[in-house]
Amino acid sequence: MASLLRRGFATAAQSNKVTIGLIPADGIGREVIPAARQVLESLPRSESSPRFEFIHLDAGFEHFQKHGVALPEETLARLRGECQGALFGAVSSPSHKVAGYSSPIVALRKHLDLYANVRPVASVAGDGQKQLDMLIIRENTECLYIKQERIETDANGLKVAYADRKISEYASRRAGQMAFNMALMRDKLRANVPASERLWKGKPKVTIVHKSNVLSVTDGLWRETVRGVKENNQALYSGVDMDEQLVDSMVYRMFREPEAFDVVVAPNLYGDIISDGAAALVGSLGLVPSANVGDNFVVGEPVHGSAPDIAGQQKANPIAAIRSAGLLLEHMGYSGDAARIYQAVDGVLREGLIKTPDLGGKSTTQEVTDAVCKRL
Repeated sequence: MASLLRRGFATAAQSNKVTIGLIPADGIGREVIPAARQVLESLPRSESSPRFEFIHLDAGFEHFQKHGVALPEETLARLRGECQGALFGAVSSPSHKVAGYSSPIVALRKHLDLYANVRPVASVAGDGQKQLDMLIIRENTECLYIKQERIETDANGLKVAYADRKISEYASRRAGQMAFNMALMRDKLRANVPASERLWKGKPKVTIVHKSNVLSVTDGLWRETVRGVKENNQALYSGVDMDEQLVDSMVYRMFREPEAFDVVVAPNLYGDIISDGAAALVGSLGLVPSANVGDNFVVGEPVHGSAPDIAGQQKANPIAAIRSAGLLLEHMGYSGDAARIYQAVDGVLREGLIKTPDLGGKSTTQEVTDAVCKRL
């Protein structure tokens, strides 16, 4: 996946000093974020390499239980004023309504305008999994995640719950532009890889996921707007193929023939579900990273949850967090250092000797982290 050197990140890449906010939050986040930090600190040093400084920041449901706030104002202020990027661990958001509580990662995306969630899902050559090289772009700010819900009582005295869904032309266009731009960037990167080693061998392609046959207004606007990104910019995107999938058939095809997809772009809810499902194709949620990307800030975030059943037991797979640290560097302009992290992780996975329980092994979080650092 190619880096996006955006205007807000250029200063960090030029000065080499990079301040990263660390937000472990809940559960295994407290184990995998320190693992990611250890890997960043183990990168070989050169004149062009970043010099890291880290700031520990609070957030999460457990913080809410203690202090009554899930995302402290101090955390937001320090991210905006002192950090060039951040790593977020995991959050234990309850499945039932808790008065006063709202997910801190959803709030972070809103406050920092992190409008796209970028989730690469790729197999490692020789690991026995299905061969795929897919990038999922999830619109990050709208859909049902605006959290405007209400309960009313009908004429029979029974409760009826409603949730508003927001799809805007503005947010849809931004997500679509990122998808087509990333398709072009990935194609340039693949040009440097021998054809025999490429998992995706065709022209770059963007697949638009929707359900406009049922949700003709909201998903209709999403579909029309994302299609318009290419149709109104033929000179720029003529080399990128475009197709569509209804979300239900997308899930079916993704499991039957994942090699059919290059870049997939979806509204918030569909993208959340698809990307978690895609993790099964490469073995575990513990392997899949993501980056919440805006024009001036990036937050790396492993796709997995807080896993309270294994928290504190050194059973958590740190690879998703480590790869998320790589994504963070990549989007800040340090693509060479990001590539070193990816190669070290792939080497550990390909060797197959050191694996956490989710992959059928018995190694600890620290042992996997140390193995990656050794390869660096």
